[in-house]
This record gives sequence, C-alpha cells and structure tokens, in this order.
Amino acid sequence: MSDRYGNFVQSSIGKKVAKNLGLPLPVNLDRFESGQRLVRGSVLIGSAIGEDKRVSQSVARILSELHAEVFVNSDDGITATLADAGIEAKTNTEDEDKFKILVFDASNISNVSELKQVYAFFHVVASHVENSGRVIIIGRPPEAIEDIETALAQRALEGFVKSVGKEFKRGITAQLIYVGAGAEQNLDSTLRFFTSARSAYVSGQVVRVDKGNAVAVDWSQPLGGKTMLVTGASRGIGEAIARVLAREGAHVICLDVPQQQVDLQKVASEISGATLMVDITSDDAGKQIAEAAEKRGGLDAVIHNAGVTRDKTLAKMDEQKWDMVLNINLASIAKLNRYMFDNEVLKDNARIVCVSSISGIAGNLGQTNYATSKAGVIGLVDATAKQLADNDKGMTINAVAPGFIETQMTEAIPFAIREAGRRMNSMSQGGLPVDVAETIAWLASPASGGLNGNTVRVCGQSLLGA
Repeated sequence: MSDRYGNFVQSSIGKKVAKNLGLPLPVNLDRFESGQRLVRGSVLIGSAIGEDKRVSQSVARILSELHAEVFVNSDDGITATLADAGIEAKTNTEDEDKFKILVFDASNISNVSELKQVYAFFHVVASHVENSGRVIIIGRPPEAIEDIETALAQRALEGFVKSVGKEFKRGITAQLIYVGAGAEQNLDSTLRFFTSARSAYVSGQVVRVDKGNAVAVDWSQPLGGKTMLVTGASRGIGEAIARVLAREGAHVICLDVPQQQVDLQKVASEISGATLMVDITSDDAGKQIAEAAEKRGGLDAVIHNAGVTRDKTLAKMDEQKWDMVLNINLASIAKLNRYMFDNEVLKDNARIVCVSSISGIAGNLGQTNYATSKAGVIGLVDATAKQLADNDKGMTINAVAPGFIETQMTEAIPFAIREAGRRMNSMSQGGLPVDVAETIAWLASPASGGLNGNTVRVCGQSLLGA
C-alpha cells in the first residue's frame, strides 16, 4: 500500500513544505537485505564506571565477531576490555565523527548520581547519529535487585531510552536490554538484532535476557535445519513470516484454512516449504499439526500468527463476532499449545512466538473483542513462560505486538484514521509485514534461549499505550 504523504516528503519540495508547516518528516528506513553486513556503520561504545566487566566483555566479543569499526571516548575505561577481545578502538573526536550505533553498558550504575554518566555519554553525540541509527543501553533487571538505590537507578533507564526514541527522529531507534547477572553470554542474538537493519520498526522497547539454553548457530543461516510452523501463512504478515524464516534457513510448514489453499500453496512453493490446510479452531487441529510435524521429527518453532478482526462498538457487537474473534485469536492458541506439550510435538529448545497487538496493550475503539483476545495472548505468554522456565527442555515463549502495519486490513481503514495511525509513532510512518517477520525470526532463533516471556512491540514506538 502506497504512503503518498511519506513519498511526498522525500522530495526536496515536500521536505521544505513539511518543515515550514511543522509536519511529520518520515525518512526511508534502512531494512535488512541478504548479503549486506549486519553492522553498516561505526559503533561508539561506552560504559559506566564499575568493577563488573561481564556485560562489556560480552558486547566486545560480539562486536569483534561482527568486525565492527569501534570508537570510544578518550576517557572511557572500556578500551582495555575491547583490546582483550581483539578490537583496536579509535578515539571519538566529538566534532567530526558520525555513528550508526551507540551502545552504553549501564549495568554498574547503582544510584541516582551515577545516572549522570548516561547523560554525559549521549549528550555529546546526540546530534552525531546517522539516519536509521541505533541507540542501545544495557542494564540489569530492576526486579531482580534488592538494593533500592540500585533498583531505582536501573528502572530509570527506561524513561531515558523511551524519551530518546521519541526525540532523535530520522528513523533512529532506541532500546533497553536488561541482562540478568550470569546471562551475559546470551546477549548475542538480541544485540545482533538491535544493531542491525532487521529492527528497523522496533523502538522504545525493553527486552529482558536471562539465563537459558542459547544454542550456538551459524549466523549466516541461524535457522538452518529447523522446522517451523506458521499459522495464517497465506498472505499479509503470515506470508512475510514464512518467507523470512525460510530465508534464514528454516523449513516452513505453512498453515491456513482450506479457503486460502491457492494463496497458501503459492507461498509454500516459492519458499520450498510445505502446506497444511487446517482450521485451528477445529477439535482435531492439534492432531493434524502433530502428524505433519512427525514427518519432520517434530517442530523447532511454532508461530501463532492466525487471527481475525470483527470490529463493532460493544453495543452493536453480536455474540457471533465476539465468539469468533476470541476462539480464533486466543482459545485456539491455548488449546494447540496444550496439545503440543502433552503429545511432545515440540523438540527440546523449541520456540513459541505469538502475535499479539498494541490493541491488546492500549485498547481500541470498536475492538473490545480483538483487544481482549490480544491482551489474553500476552497473559498466555506470561503464564506459559513461568512454566517453561522451570523445566529442563530449553523451550521459550515470547510475543510480538504489531502496531500500524501496511496490510490489506489497514488499507480498508478510512483515510483520516489511516493517516493518524501512520503518523502517531516515533517513525511517523506505518511498518511493513517484514518488520514483524524479522522480529519473529529473532525470537524464534535457537540462539534466543535467554529470551522468555517478552512481549516486543513492532510499532515504531507508537504513542498508543506508550
């Protein structure tokens, strides 16, 4: 779907008009393309003063593996840590250098006065970040900290990151990664995702990385040899998910209702996947999925993407619209998960990723049924994650919550509401189905064993529910 305003402001005349009138100025976002380097520009890295070097050591190792060009401020003590990882860091000249990525290790910050180090690092380079740049802060999860001063300082980082995401503009994203003590080696998949163009439409997010079984992967094909099921795969976001998972090396079983057979077969054929015609609300849906999975030795990941909308204000919503949305969007997921757990359809270290929505976080006019179902999905993820954390099979469950994504569904929205939805986020534009798919591929990776119970918004840092 064409964003005519977004295209207009890319022209010199359009940009001038928008600036003069104070209108939004969306930029063309850098998105991932096969064959390109993961880190496409220079990295400025810093750290808060402290004795614990584990986070900085892990970050240095990852940047070394990515062959990134790394800069440091002249007075930062992280230089020795980088040298230990084989990185000969350059010194930031402040006036001349531009950076694609800013990374700050805030894990040692333990009181309010030490938060000044975050200000000092970013203040001097705030205007030196390239378009579609990345701002990443790494801290410790405050809920795991007993000392009040340390906990409040770490929690304060959320306000800083979310404000930066709204302030820097120009397609620049900002994220906060909370890493549990002892889980630093699980940073790989998350730091690689957030430093790359794969995270183009993800901003203002707080992600928790904890201990878990993060399986080593070939980063050129991180899903190689894995079998993954995608529900609702015939078009839109589901189709994009199937294509991205296949691009990353997975064999994808594309599932949809029989009415979508033609579109589903087209998608599966183009990615060398398989098709499965199943109504996920049927009594034997779990059995049919299990039989298809058995031919591949089980499932390495399940992506619960299938969903519907039947919008009406509550006073005008009939019982059928309520039941249909709740059954497809929520009850079917709970039922299928239960069947797969009980019948060992999922392999060890399997990943479950559910598609929620910002409607489930913020609510939405005329969507009491949809918002209820999508909030329920988040509740399902939270509860299931606690159970999976206590077993030794290494399975995880996470969710994505898309915002305004350019699909057939959003194309049908009235013009004025559609334009508002596009602009009410830090990117001033709608996302693409591939943005959701890239995020799911990260969560579905064998290397993402430290991610469990997260709900990641793919919304360009939407103002709704922020």
